[in-house]
Parts: sequence; structure tokens; C-alpha cells
Amino acid sequence: MTVAIALLAIAVILVVALLSAVGAGMLARLDGATWPTAFTRAAGTFAAVLALAAAATSALSPFLT
Repeated sequence: MTVAIALLAIAVILVVALLSAVGAGMLARLDGATWPTAFTRAAGTFAAVLALAAAATSALSPFLT
């Protein structure tokens, strides 16, 4: 049961990161940025969301055990 919950949490985090990256890339493109710049902003947003999820997980892990 624990493995299923962990996999579901990872899937949700990845979906949120992908949606955030797509949104940031679209907003950058609508703002007039070139394609490489839009992809760079999307990649930065994707990495930031994953880093935030990792930081939140490590901060909350003492309370979940």
C-alpha cells in the first residue's frame, strides 16, 4: 500500500511540474520571447517545482515517520 501511495504522489508531482512548465513556456512565448528562451524558462520552472517538492518532502519527512 505504501508503494502505491508513493507512486501516486510522484505522478501528481510530475503532472503539476509539467503543467507549470507548459504554462511558463506559453506565457513566455506570448510575451514575445523566442522559442529557445521559452523552452529555457519552461525548463527552469520544471526544475524549480521538482526542487520545491523535494524540499517539502525532506522538511515533512520527520513528521510522517
